[in-house]
Amino acid sequence: MYAEERQQRIAERAREHGRVEVATLAEELDVTPETIRRDLTRLERLGQLKRVHGGAIPLDRLGFEPAVADRDMAMTGEKERIAKAALAELPEAGAVLLDAGTTTSRLANLLPVDRELTVVTNALDIASTLAGRGNLSVLMIGGRVRGRTMAAVDTWAEAMLADLYLDVAFVATNGVSVERGLTTPDPTEAAIKRLMVQASRRVVLLADHTKVGNDHLVRFATLDQVDTLITDTGLDEDLRAPLESTGLRVVAA
Repeated sequence: MYAEERQQRIAERAREHGRVEVATLAEELDVTPETIRRDLTRLERLGQLKRVHGGAIPLDRLGFEPAVADRDMAMTGEKERIAKAALAELPEAGAVLLDAGTTTSRLANLLPVDRELTVVTNALDIASTLAGRGNLSVLMIGGRVRGRTMAAVDTWAEAMLADLYLDVAFVATNGVSVERGLTTPDPTEAAIKRLMVQASRRVVLLADHTKVGNDHLVRFATLDQVDTLITDTGLDEDLRAPLESTGLRVVAA
């Protein structure tokens, strides 16, 4: 088993059981405890786990929210494929919204140069990336900037979104499940995401498979408010089928 496969299995086990133990993992995966400790350190750097005495705990179960740089290092290949698949959801012209997120940021880098679009975003990095593009009109949603996600939130951002009507919103999430819908740890980001969904004719959720089945503190949308989920091929069928049974279109890139 390659190190990446082993680390993915460890992360999935942690999310499933709420905690993993070094000794138990070493025995189950037939490697040394030192190897497991290195795996846990790697997963902690990627923002997936928090090391504790004797093992690790998944950050999403504790309400922790990894910083942008940490999240950007995780699932990079999957995020690239998701972003490329999302291009098929772009209108020929009109107004689109790009939520703050590491996958939506990749989509921003891929936006075609031959299409006249208005792009609305609350993400500083996305606005900076697109500001010089001659075929795009970029509208930056203002407000208090959260250092952890570099997203504009709070009342100024809410006031701007309240007056907008967009063709497509490409939304990010920390978790998505049949039971709870789309969730995120921070109430201020949830409030902005909720308005993004309400302001858009179509909603496309960009989320790698590690987000599916996870729930966080605040819900900002239900599944019936989302038209399409674009994820990756790592999504298990036992998680995909319940999502599709709600009428949600699921695309695995």
